[in-house]
Amino acid sequence: MITFTESGDFKNTERYLEHLQRDDLATVLNKYGSLGVNALANATPVDSGLTSESWYYTIESKRGYYSIRWHNNNINEGESIAILIQYGHGTRTGGYVQGRDYIMPAIPNSPNYNELISIRMCLT
Repeated sequence: MITFTESGDFKNTERYLEHLQRDDLATVLNKYGSLGVNALANATPVDSGLTSESWYYTIESKRGYYSIRWHNNNINEGESIAILIQYGHGTRTGGYVQGRDYIMPAIPNSPNYNELISIRMCLT
């Protein structure tokens, strides 16, 4: 028979285990952040290639809350080119360029979408 006797608390042990859990979660979030960037880059219509190469992600973590946010830093005259491609835009000569829905379908069509379902996607 094995008997355990303890005194005090397990605060340090619990803190250590929570730290391990967060590290593991960070690894998972980084994996899916990278997969999302690849999916968005592959789905982005290519003219110069700059917009497709400009995707990146950040991870937001607060107590009990984690999210991956995908961003695109190809900005021209204060406007996000990724958003202009997605939703369309007016031209200087009075014309209109029709948007192409490529952002929202990108993640669901990626190979690991079912694993991504529980991760909140925010695009800014």
